[in-house]
Amino acid sequence: MTAQFDVAVIGLGAMGSAAISFLSARGVKAIGIDAHFPAHALSSSHGDSRLIRLGYFEDPSYVPLLQRAYENWRALEARLRADVLTITGVLQIGKPDSKIVSGTRASCELHLLPYEELDRKAMAARFPAFALDEDEIALLDPQGGYLRPEAAVMGYLKLAATDGAILHFGEKVTAIEPDDAGVTISSDVGRYRARKVIVSTGSWIAELVPQLREHANPIRQVVAWYQPRDGFVTQPHRMPAFLRDEGEDGSYFGFPAIGVDGVKIGRHAHFMEPIDPNRPNPPVNDRDTALLDGFIGRRLPAAAGVRVNAVTCRYTMLPSEDFLIDFVPGEPRVVVASPCSGHGFKFTSVVGEILADLAIDGGTPLPISAFSFEEMENFLAPRKIQARG
Repeated sequence: MTAQFDVAVIGLGAMGSAAISFLSARGVKAIGIDAHFPAHALSSSHGDSRLIRLGYFEDPSYVPLLQRAYENWRALEARLRADVLTITGVLQIGKPDSKIVSGTRASCELHLLPYEELDRKAMAARFPAFALDEDEIALLDPQGGYLRPEAAVMGYLKLAATDGAILHFGEKVTAIEPDDAGVTISSDVGRYRARKVIVSTGSWIAELVPQLREHANPIRQVVAWYQPRDGFVTQPHRMPAFLRDEGEDGSYFGFPAIGVDGVKIGRHAHFMEPIDPNRPNPPVNDRDTALLDGFIGRRLPAAAGVRVNAVTCRYTMLPSEDFLIDFVPGEPRVVVASPCSGHGFKFTSVVGEILADLAIDGGTPLPISAFSFEEMENFLAPRKIQARG
């Protein structure tokens, strides 16, 4: 006999673990299925730390979701009785007209968020780990900090199980087949029936959602850790987490010495190299380490000690670098969650709530209209016309 559920969640990384936790907390009979095991190395939900910030340079429309995310992170901590979110402040560094600095300022001013502007001299006095050029400034978001991704994912899964969710790991879903009465989920182990299904499979999203085969692009990301030359100035209360706009060289991110490996840095989207999600992540090479060693030597000289670790992971990029949280077009039983594009983890706690809303109620009061299939097609339309021309 095929097991019956109200909602099935396929993929139990960041978004899926949060979704099944919210569903179970509302008394929904839910099953979660993942081909791997929690916080595995092929996911986008590991690596010790993820930035969180309120002054969101990408677009001010993200800020209300972030405000809700902060509330939900604190609620998760309260229930787990464990720390997941740590406030260090986040510095956004660059020229005044750079995308990161100008965008952060616009978000803060629109939403009346506190921030502090620091010039090169003020930065040297207050945060001496950072080296700024004469024409650069920093905006300090005092409410920013970092999340512990493994703790978040494992915490949500723990709560989901406590609230009655069925969790299957090491089981690969091979097909989802919606019909008028529900959805049949087939895996390499068995078959299940659910009234709704949430697909949140990260870099494998296109395998179950063919509408994303040309749009959801897994890419290789590299991060590295350094034992700092000066362990005093790289401690969290003296060195906030940061974003840095390097103009044509892209943007970099980093964290203070919050673990045994020291200061962590990376370049957003690295070299934009596509990967096959079904193969192991490519190893770190000399080009990768030269890029990151060069950056930390120029911009964080106090942290540029011995590189002790470097790993490859993955982003899943959409063309607009926004999120996608929507029902599959014409199919109200299949919810897609691809809030990735390299900046999604901080939203995990609110996306989980949104996915539960969509699966239970068919809609959500939270603002997600910009993250629809329709908006993705609108973004792509001019490019398709240009390609035909």
